[in-house]
Amino acid sequence: MKARPAVIVVAAGRGERFLGATHKLSQPLGGATVLGTTLRHAIASQLPVVVVTTEPLADIARRSVAARDLVVLPDVKGAAGNAGGALLGMGHSIASGVGARANAGGWLILPGDMPLVKPATLVAVADALEHHAVVCAHYKGRRGHPVGFSAELYSELITLSGDEGARRLVARYPALGLELDDPGVLVDVDTQADLAQVRQTLGEAPLPMR
Repeated sequence: MKARPAVIVVAAGRGERFLGATHKLSQPLGGATVLGTTLRHAIASQLPVVVVTTEPLADIARRSVAARDLVVLPDVKGAAGNAGGALLGMGHSIASGVGARANAGGWLILPGDMPLVKPATLVAVADALEHHAVVCAHYKGRRGHPVGFSAELYSELITLSGDEGARRLVARYPALGLELDDPGVLVDVDTQADLAQVRQTLGEAPLPMR
């Protein structure tokens, strides 16, 4: 049986735009946390899931995934003064996740702060990778996440570094914009206002800033 694409949940950023006492991914949401809710939806897709994060958030990820499905990177803040600190960022996170699932049939990149992406959306993007090198989830013509990459791009994904992520690959290869009935592909939690809006979408009462 051909290997299915894996979902790489990227949760290693510092979340500096979120003004709160704790990291945005650890904020309460959906009976769990922002990251926990994102992971619950990823796992519900029944695709393989690997989480790339840092030690401060690793315990949250461990509540949802096994140790073998967790890649813990040096904290960006702690590594900033190191010679290798410049290599950390979205690109490094993606490369680490892809390397951890090198035999997957492709990879879907899903930021950990996107808790409204539906499991069916992940499956649809994974299925489209059967015929396309790059697949981007769209809603009403706007590009969002996840972004999927076929297995043939492994050698390029594994060498990514820095904060650019995989944008140059999306620009270099013909990408399918997969139109989906899922506004969650456009919704990330960058600020307290974003979190309040997501809670409202889920029908949750507002909570005080943490």
